Amino acid sequence: MITSFSASYAGHVVDDNLGFEGDLANDRWYSNDRLAEAFDWALDIAQHLDRLGYDEFWMAEHHFQPEGYECIPNLLMLSLYLATQTKRLKYGCGFNIAPMWHPLRLAEDFAMADILTNGRVIFGVGRGYHSREVETFGSPMLDGDANRELFEEQVEVILKAFTEESFSHEGKNYQIPAKVPYRGYDLEKLSLVPRPKTQPVEVWQPLVSGNPRGIDFMAKMGIKPIIANNPEPTLGERMKLYQEASKNHGRDLKMGEDVAVGYRFFIAESQEKAMELSRPYFEEAMKFAAPLGLMRMSPEQIDAVANPSRRRGVALPTLEEAVEGGTWLCGPPETIVEHLKGVEEKYPGVERINLGSVMGMPREVFKDQLSKFAEGVMPAFPEAVAGR
Repeated sequence: MITSFSASYAGHVVDDNLGFEGDLANDRWYSNDRLAEAFDWALDIAQHLDRLGYDEFWMAEHHFQPEGYECIPNLLMLSLYLATQTKRLKYGCGFNIAPMWHPLRLAEDFAMADILTNGRVIFGVGRGYHSREVETFGSPMLDGDANRELFEEQVEVILKAFTEESFSHEGKNYQIPAKVPYRGYDLEKLSLVPRPKTQPVEVWQPLVSGNPRGIDFMAKMGIKPIIANNPEPTLGERMKLYQEASKNHGRDLKMGEDVAVGYRFFIAESQEKAMELSRPYFEEAMKFAAPLGLMRMSPEQIDAVANPSRRRGVALPTLEEAVEGGTWLCGPPETIVEHLKGVEEKYPGVERINLGSVMGMPREVFKDQLSKFAEGVMPAFPEAVAGR
């Protein structure tokens, strides 16, 4: 049963010359003042969500993007500030890219944010997908196996630090603590000071590729997946893989339990009008994501997205396909209610729905869409609005 609605914002300030006929992604270049507007956007959206009764606001950690797409380098700092400017909204880390951190620094920073916000920050980790970011910070990204191996060890260290009063760790990448004398004794264990106040720490991770090893690791460590923008039957297949992996590690879950499902959406008086208005955002998102390998596209299609001169004769994914597959929810509120009621029926364990802003969607458009959703869709799910 759906009991919670949240929204996400990756930190874009791009909102002009959108779509296939607009500026090329690699040609965008914004001033420092414009890039810093991402923090104003985040504050404005957070306060809007707080007033409307949403439960959570998820943001993304990224670096070095003068193109203006993802401009928030530190989620914990921003979430701590936003918590002082809102009353009840929680802030999801979607996601701290672990390979760009020392795991103990990330654990310490989250513990501080958890204590100072009284549990209003939700921990999330990811492996990363930008080579420019991860490799620049000295960690592997192009070598996927090395990236995954490092990430898994980091998560093990972080969870030990969260849960154990004192701990040690010896692995391929980390020797904790360092083998040094300290105050007259040999150092054998460390304590995270402070540890998070909220225990157990809820940990979330994006489930993107459907790699069985990755899903098994999530289930083993008790990590909860966010599955966003997946069409059927892929969504159902990944739900089932996570359910089966969890059972193998001793947890019997209903289909969809401990899973959040993410959508992009646009509300208008008809599906045709919603698609017309949202098409530039769909195209801008493709311009951003395709060259990064985030969409299932051929090299020819990726090249056509990045270079308009090579687009002739190349069939690209369409918004119509995204709506048909259920990754974009377009239409009047009742159409979206009908879809989400179907999700409840098919995946009875699902409780959390996340609504993503799309690259290029102007701030006021996103806020207006969030208002329309709160007014026209949320009341159909009484458990999600009870007590607000």
